[in-house]
Amino acid sequence: MTDCDWSFPYPSQRMPVLAENVVATSQPLAAQAGLRMLLDGGNAVDAALAAAIALTVLEPTANGIGSDAFAIVWDGDRLHGLNGSGRSPAALTPEHFDGQESVPQLGWDAVTVPGAVSTWTALSEQFGRLPFERLFEPAIRYAADGYPVAPINGTAWRNSAKSYAEFSPFLDTFCPGGTAPGPGEWFRSPDIARTLGEIAETNGESFYRGELARRIAEYAAETGGLITQEDLGSHTADPVEPISIDYRGLTLHEVPPNGQGIAALIALGILANRPVGDCPVDSPDSLHLQIEAMKLAFADAQRYVADPDHMEPVADGLLDPGYLLERAERIDMARAGDPAFGLPGGSDTVYLAAADADGMMVSFIQSCFLSFGSGIVVPGTGIAFQNRGLGFTLEPGHPNRVGPSKRPYHTIIPGFISSGGKPVAAFGVMGGSMQPQGHVQVVVRLADYGQNPQAAIDAPRWRIKDGRQVLLERGTSQDVIDDLRGRGHQVTVAGPGAFGGAQFIGTLAEGGYQAASDPRKDGQAVGF
Repeated sequence: MTDCDWSFPYPSQRMPVLAENVVATSQPLAAQAGLRMLLDGGNAVDAALAAAIALTVLEPTANGIGSDAFAIVWDGDRLHGLNGSGRSPAALTPEHFDGQESVPQLGWDAVTVPGAVSTWTALSEQFGRLPFERLFEPAIRYAADGYPVAPINGTAWRNSAKSYAEFSPFLDTFCPGGTAPGPGEWFRSPDIARTLGEIAETNGESFYRGELARRIAEYAAETGGLITQEDLGSHTADPVEPISIDYRGLTLHEVPPNGQGIAALIALGILANRPVGDCPVDSPDSLHLQIEAMKLAFADAQRYVADPDHMEPVADGLLDPGYLLERAERIDMARAGDPAFGLPGGSDTVYLAAADADGMMVSFIQSCFLSFGSGIVVPGTGIAFQNRGLGFTLEPGHPNRVGPSKRPYHTIIPGFISSGGKPVAAFGVMGGSMQPQGHVQVVVRLADYGQNPQAAIDAPRWRIKDGRQVLLERGTSQDVIDDLRGRGHQVTVAGPGAFGGAQFIGTLAEGGYQAASDPRKDGQAVGF
């Protein structure tokens, strides 16, 4: 990544960090928790896990102990993928939602078995260097002793907490004294500290097969939830082979379905058949091509992506070169298309990356989905459950229809870039349906326009919604906005909060890395 353009054409308060060992996250204290592991002799996986565990305390508006997680790891020789997403309860059937149009956003019906804890243990066992308990020390200290809430997260905390007013255990944990902490105010949670301590001491066993599992199942039974100890005990984080596509000298790797990373691969496969790089950077033609390719990709992803055990055989052809060429030919440069697809709503997620001097690189993501998740918190534990069940559809016959022991369509996707079999970057762009769109925009800026990673992150983004609706970030040229509207795009200009947040670690030709962190979040890249 050293042969990129080192100018920084977009307004930003960030510069990349260049070092041999680096961590990039959306919260500074979490980035430093990861850095501490590297300084103590740990590797990139140790750093990533310490940061991820700390983020459950430091950024609970986006993730928690009851989250799901995915990872891609370059071990120095090859890529490994891990799917830590959970399955629905065995007792959950389509008939459970008779008379409803969709899975409810809040409450037990939206909860699937949380997979983050299993992801932590699996990665630590396979790749980690430090003792598992050591990775929890920063998080436990922040939970027990407290910390001042970061500005962007504090604002989100105040705004999001209003949606959970009916959930008393949630309020007890995340709104102590009846008020959500705002920017600069301190938050502490002895309950979370104790729970993290028990997970650390039992190598995660308590969460799935021990005391914590018993408390989760008992609370579910008391309050209308379907999750049982058997559901928790049967969960596994599964190794997977990343899927990929080549794009103008770079190869983008994604975790395969049930994640939506394949949507980014489809879009790039379509764009590979169109001369994006011949269009000036940030021009209407460039944005129009990317937007139209992404619409086509989502139309396919929303139809076929599901639990891999339930996907239709035709889905195997989504990355076929002939099929992608045919899809590319559907793009009309003069008019916005209107392919039919439905997207999950907005969501909150944490993404982080880490890399060490021995060549290990980690792309890691975990999330509760909508803000704090389902609103379900087991009293006395601080365990906030995700609402990943929202990824299911209720449509009869759809491969992603809700059902027992199924993984839902999942929005969170870690990304990885290679070239010629060598690692180039661990990166991600958090934010629900923004994620594959962000992956596409970053890769296009790197491959077609030669921008450096920080500039590629800083640049104004676009985000498609339903039909011809598209959000353009403030900072987009008015001429571009007017041009796209003239082609039939239904443009809304939005602030940075609608466009997710990216973290990026790229290799340097002579060794070491450059790490970039998104100014749309509180976080930072750190290194030594």
